[in-house]
Amino acid sequence: MFELPSSTRTINQPEAIAFKGYLNATEAVEQLVAIYDRNIAYLREAFAQCLTQGYPKGQRYRACYPAIRVAVDTYQEVDSRLSYGHVVEPGLYMTTVTAPTLYYDYFRDQIELLLRNHGVPVEIGESEVPIPLHFALISDQQIATGIIPESPGDTLRDHFDVPDLAVMDDAIVNGTWERKGNEPLPLAPFTAPRVDYSLYRLQHYSATRPEHFQNFVLFTNYQFYVDEFCQWARDVLAEDQQGYIDLVEPGNIITPAGPNAVTQGTPLRRAPQMPSYHLRRDNHSGITLINIGVGPSNAKTITDHVAVLRPSAWLMLGHCAGLRTTQRLGDYVLAHGYVREDHVLDADLPTWVPIPPLAEIQVALEQAVAQVAGLNGWELKRIMRTGTVASIDNRNWELRDHHEPVRRLSQSRAIALDMESATIAANGFRFRVPYGTLLCVSDKPLHGELKLPGMASDFYSKQVGQHLHIGIRALELLRDMPRERLHSRKLRSFLETAFQ
Repeated sequence: MFELPSSTRTINQPEAIAFKGYLNATEAVEQLVAIYDRNIAYLREAFAQCLTQGYPKGQRYRACYPAIRVAVDTYQEVDSRLSYGHVVEPGLYMTTVTAPTLYYDYFRDQIELLLRNHGVPVEIGESEVPIPLHFALISDQQIATGIIPESPGDTLRDHFDVPDLAVMDDAIVNGTWERKGNEPLPLAPFTAPRVDYSLYRLQHYSATRPEHFQNFVLFTNYQFYVDEFCQWARDVLAEDQQGYIDLVEPGNIITPAGPNAVTQGTPLRRAPQMPSYHLRRDNHSGITLINIGVGPSNAKTITDHVAVLRPSAWLMLGHCAGLRTTQRLGDYVLAHGYVREDHVLDADLPTWVPIPPLAEIQVALEQAVAQVAGLNGWELKRIMRTGTVASIDNRNWELRDHHEPVRRLSQSRAIALDMESATIAANGFRFRVPYGTLLCVSDKPLHGELKLPGMASDFYSKQVGQHLHIGIRALELLRDMPRERLHSRKLRSFLETAFQ
């Protein structure tokens, strides 16, 4: 963090709160909330005072994130079926925490598992990592509009801590984190500054607040799916029979449940880059749909940020080029492997890392296709094929000399080609979020069937509804599964954080 020279600097901050041990998860989370709320209030009040009275020369204001830590001194055996909720070896583990009210259930569940598996107190206290002012004011109108007044001759960072890229990287989830001295080992996959950064970006890209996001996520890149989802959501809410509370659309426009519900809010003048729609249920057990647009860069960007919410599962519903003569337009492709020609994740997850299929997701998707399409067994194979999907970063690959890429596709046994699926699956693997892909064949360029306007319109009108409802049904099946069973052990390494 940038600071004034020590000879001219006075740091004002609230009294530090020492770490205290807890054997009750709810009490531990309540202490996280208390520390965070006090420190956020301190920064907001200091900033408001500076705006009205001016920035005092040589004065800085600072407050730090709360933290969770646990010390384990034995190699304790745990249930081998559990993929998280325990540390892998003796040591002191810690993570900084932000927005504990948003993550209340998550932290309570993770702490309960630690207490159950290790039988030692979990300590809650205050870290030494400053909270950047921007993240303390994340919902403030001045931050939302980018207006932060500065005093003449000074800048904001002369008086407050600002976001520091050096403490908000992905070294933990990438497996590249290196211990410095005797510092604690990581307890969670993300630090508080990294989480705050993504919460801030989620609002920017999706035009909805982070608290509206649900634990079961659908990604698509066609407005047709959004229209179908919103209409279905309103019908479900009008019936008021499936436990859904409301639908939240970009701009935080809310349609509550009930046959005579009135939508509240003002539509946005401009659509966000990746609009999100949230059909909410208690405990965030509803469904979020995000229109990610086209290309692997968008796919990486949005999953980089959704991942900090620790969703239970995410699925890609998109269209693809069928690569086999036996495929027909409208057939489904259930990905069980990926050829990663998208390149956006090469630096974070090398291409030699395999992206395995997750049995829980694969079974749910196949069951959903059977139930929605009304087919089983051999008949189901008429419309769905399981195989490798290749994702590329060039939508107009057909215009190049495609001898080499076609040969690689053939060697990989790929049956479909798109631009986003491998990216979303790879980031799911990297971030330990259960992932899956169900694509719909919309063209067959290797066999002379291109996606022309007339063909596309007819295809979309017939297939979108069924495809979307297959994805919804798959998420419903996953929702009924115990969370610890859904979170596959394939997602975990042999050196892993305790928190999911």
